[in-house]
Amino acid sequence: MTSPARILLVEDEPLIAMMLEDFLDMLGRTVAGTADSVASAVSAIDQGGIDGAILDVHLRGGEKSWPVADKLAAAGIPFVLATGGSGDTIEPAHRDRPVLSKPFTMDAVEQALNDLG
Repeated sequence: MTSPARILLVEDEPLIAMMLEDFLDMLGRTVAGTADSVASAVSAIDQGGIDGAILDVHLRGGEKSWPVADKLAAAGIPFVLATGGSGDTIEPAHRDRPVLSKPFTMDAVEQALNDLG
């Protein structure tokens, strides 16, 4: 299995999303879409064209990304969980997923995506 190339970004901070888009571009990956909420992420997954995702654990307004993680897992789409701190609790169903710690570096993003493939 090869590392995913079309990546959905689920990130509620615009500057972080733009930085990740730049990283993906430099790594030869395609941004398949960006989402800043559970609803917009679920919609993007429904539209298809995604073969991997970077999923921020906590979204704006206290929203948790677990419904998105569940949908990705059910669809067989691999994903990385992005977290900003040790206080983040990973749901038991997703504890086996790769974790990308903030602040992100391009090397860490590349490694996390390669771990999916």
